[in-house]
Amino acid sequence: MTSPSSSSGPAAGDVLVLVGTMKGAFIFSSDRARRKWKVDGPHFPGEAVYSIAYDSRAGRTRTLVGSHSNHWGSTIRVSDDFGRTWTGPERQAVRFPEGSGLSLAQVWQITPGRADEPDVVWCGVEPAALFESRDAGESWEPVKGLLEHEHRSKWMPGGGGLCLHTIVSDPKNKQRMAIAISTAGFYRTDDGGKSWHPRNNGVRAVFLPNKYPEFGQCVHKVVNHPSRPERLFLQNHWGLYRSDDWGESWQDIANGVPSDFGFAMQMHPHDPDTVYIVPIQSDEFRVVPEGKLRVYRTRDAGKSWAPLTAGLPQNQAFENVLRDGLAADSLDPAGVYFGTRGGKLFGSANEGESWQELADALPPICCVKAAVVS
Repeated sequence: MTSPSSSSGPAAGDVLVLVGTMKGAFIFSSDRARRKWKVDGPHFPGEAVYSIAYDSRAGRTRTLVGSHSNHWGSTIRVSDDFGRTWTGPERQAVRFPEGSGLSLAQVWQITPGRADEPDVVWCGVEPAALFESRDAGESWEPVKGLLEHEHRSKWMPGGGGLCLHTIVSDPKNKQRMAIAISTAGFYRTDDGGKSWHPRNNGVRAVFLPNKYPEFGQCVHKVVNHPSRPERLFLQNHWGLYRSDDWGESWQDIANGVPSDFGFAMQMHPHDPDTVYIVPIQSDEFRVVPEGKLRVYRTRDAGKSWAPLTAGLPQNQAFENVLRDGLAADSLDPAGVYFGTRGGKLFGSANEGESWQELADALPPICCVKAAVVS
C-alpha cells in the first residue's frame, strides 16, 4: 500500500527505497514495520536515472542521483533533504579530462566509500571509467590507473554500452577494490587504483571464439559481504559464479536455477552465505522463465537455490529486472526489494518469504536501492 508522502519527510529509523526509472526518480519511505509506504516523486521528470545512492556517513542524509537529460546530458544531482531540493541539472560534476577523447554518456553506479573514509564516494560511468570524490560527491576526479589502462582500446561495448556498472570494496584493505565492466570483465586493484588486473579465470564469454579469455567477459553484476569480502558472487551474461579468493578463480554455482542468465544480484545484509538473484530466460528473450516472477535465494553460498514466490505473479508475468533492480535494507529481518522493466515495485519485510506490491505502474525501473535513515 502506498500513499503520497507528507511534507515532514522521513524520520530517523525509517526505511527508504530509492527507485530510478526511465522517466525520473521516486523515493518510497516507511516505518520499520514496512507495511505502509509513502511515495514522493517523480524527481527529474522525463530524465533517465540509472544510478542512485543514499549516504548517511558523518551524520549526512545525502541522496545522490545519476540522471540523464536530453538537454543537459548526464550528471550527478545531490539532495540533503530527501529530495525537497537538488543541485541543478547544469552542474557537470563528472567530466573526462581534456584531451582524453572521451565524454560522459551515463552514470551507471554511485557507491559510498568505506565507513572510515566518510567523504569518499565512487562512481562508475560510460564509457567505462571510475571516478572518485573526496568531498562527499561535490566534485569528481577520474582514477587514472584505470582511465589509462592498456586494455582500454580493446574493450568492446555490450548491449547497454561500455559501462562500468559495479564497484566492490574491501573494508579490510584500503588498497584493494574491484570493478566490473560490460563487456571487459572483472578487474581488481591491490595498490589503491594505480594498477588494475583482470581477474576472470573460469568465467565464460560465450559470444567469443575463445570462451575463457583473459578479459572480454560480459559481467552483469558482482556482490560481496563486508564480513567476508574475499568471497564474491558474479552474475554473468550466461553464468553464475562464486570466488573465494578475490576473483583469482571462479567456480560455477548455477545449481537448481531455471537459467544462469540474469542481471540482478543482492547480498543479504547480515549473512555472507545468502544471496538473491532473478534469473532471466535468455539473452534473446529477456523475461523471467516460464512467465513466473521468482526471486531465487541461496543460503549456502550457491550450493543450492530455492524460489521465493509468495505474493508474486506466477502466470503470464513477462517481466525483466535489470542489474541494479534488486536491493536490501539493513534491518533484521531484512527487507528485500526489486523493480521491473514493466514498472512494478515489490518489497518483502521478511527476507523474501512473502512479497507486497508497492507500485504497479511506474515508468520502466532501472535501479533500486534501500537504506535506513540514521
